Amino acid sequence: MRLLLVSPFILVLILFALSNTEPVRLVLWPTDYTLNSPVSLVVLVAMAIAFLLGGLVVWLGELGQRARARRAERAARSLQAQLRDLKARLPQQAALPARAALPPPR
Repeated sequence: MRLLLVSPFILVLILFALSNTEPVRLVLWPTDYTLNSPVSLVVLVAMAIAFLLGGLVVWLGELGQRARARRAERAARSLQAQLRDLKARLPQQAALPARAALPPPR
């Protein structure tokens, strides 16, 4: 199923790479470093880098959310443990004589 969804995207990428084979010259400005490469490779590499950087930004942005979720999970476990303890004490409280629960007479 996944391959069926990804296949059109892969086909478009292959057609793009085969259609754009003209060489392009890339120059790193402050240096004399140059690179001759097909334009399709340059575009696809730039898209891959942008995709990875976007994923990194999202992942870093979610760190706080995950920390809050972990704190909430710890608090929920603590509250569940307290609830179990209170439920375990409930039969003991019900077994006390009714007179002990009333305030002392004046």
